[in-house]
Amino acid sequence: MSTALPDSRTSAPPGAPSTWRSRVAALGPGLLMASAAIGGSHLVSSTQAGALFQWQLVGLVVAANVLKYPFFRFGAQYTVETGHNLVEGYARKGRGYLWVFFLLCVVSAVIAAAGVGILCAVILKFALPASWSLSVPWVAGLMMLSVWVILLAGRFPALDGLTKVIVVILTTVTVLTVVVAAAKGPQGAADAVAASPWTLASVPFLVALVGWMPAPIEISALQSLWVAEKQRRTPSTARDVLWDFNVGYVVTTVLAVFFLAMGALVQFGTGVEIKMAGGAYIPQLISMYTATMGEWSRPLMALLAFVVMYGTTITVVDGYGRACAESLHHLRRGGGNAGRTAVILWSTLIAVASLAVILWFSAQMGELLRFSMMVAFVTAPVFAWLNFSLVRREEHLPAWLRALSWVGLVFLAGFTVFFLATEVGLVG
Repeated sequence: MSTALPDSRTSAPPGAPSTWRSRVAALGPGLLMASAAIGGSHLVSSTQAGALFQWQLVGLVVAANVLKYPFFRFGAQYTVETGHNLVEGYARKGRGYLWVFFLLCVVSAVIAAAGVGILCAVILKFALPASWSLSVPWVAGLMMLSVWVILLAGRFPALDGLTKVIVVILTTVTVLTVVVAAAKGPQGAADAVAASPWTLASVPFLVALVGWMPAPIEISALQSLWVAEKQRRTPSTARDVLWDFNVGYVVTTVLAVFFLAMGALVQFGTGVEIKMAGGAYIPQLISMYTATMGEWSRPLMALLAFVVMYGTTITVVDGYGRACAESLHHLRRGGGNAGRTAVILWSTLIAVASLAVILWFSAQMGELLRFSMMVAFVTAPVFAWLNFSLVRREEHLPAWLRALSWVGLVFLAGFTVFFLATEVGLVG
């Protein structure tokens, strides 16, 4: 039975023709989602996919983005059309739905924040010029402290502006680098033959690649909360909000393909041993930029890689903090929305818990990021169904979007069952 909630909606203004100015004003939540997405999946997994298997996984990367598209879109669409964020939607559908989301969100929050946090700390420790002798866990601790201070002081407005700068710079530099690399031609041996990724031994890599491609699906709930916050501050039409979402989603998809292309053009077939651990791979990624653009770009790319991952860490801690606070607020049958104090408290708990995970896994830091991606993959069908269940009976839902949702659910559920079967020895 659905749980009735007080109406706390922030409806979109009446439909009006979109203008360039209105679309620019609507930009924000979609780019925040892009910032949260552009991290380990792009910098590490996508590039490794090209370096290991050349062009063979382009189709899988594109398919993962296309088949997950509806479930991310529902976050923005449901919020702007109903005036309720996704967490409110789960609560209105029933407490059982909300409990499932809340429990999985808490687990995902800690694991995801730890995954991006350790990668960010490794970049800061090893990729950037540094004279300190602090260990990576200590660097991660100081970094998490700074994230907490920024969120405590600035919150959404500062995050909104910072994200636009990060995404624009990274997109521009990466696209330029790949274009130059393509003009130079592949750097590897002409007779190099890529191994097949379609083997049981490659399944864990494929799962990690798809798990965070372009991001964990629960990021849609985070984006929904960002849309609601943006609508309270500067209301936009539904058309402009979906345009903002599509811009962010297309950017993440295109960048994933470009990072794969960089690995295929610059590292594949060169004979260089490919480091599979996320942190160990970052120096190789930076070397690909410098091999293409020149040694002068090394400090710039090291700084950019850190800024990108730092921005990802901020958006992950902020977004999951909002989602957990909002979920618990409605589980306690509270009206309205979670207050700022609750969001700060949850962001703090997530930062502290993720740091504890980093310390616990300090001896296996290379596996932590891969584990985070696999958790995101296994939970993806659940989060996808939660989102689809909110809108699947809506008559105005386009037929193509409904069909793509069913195909996406079958893909995610089927691939998850196959992966779990390989893990317990039922396959292979």
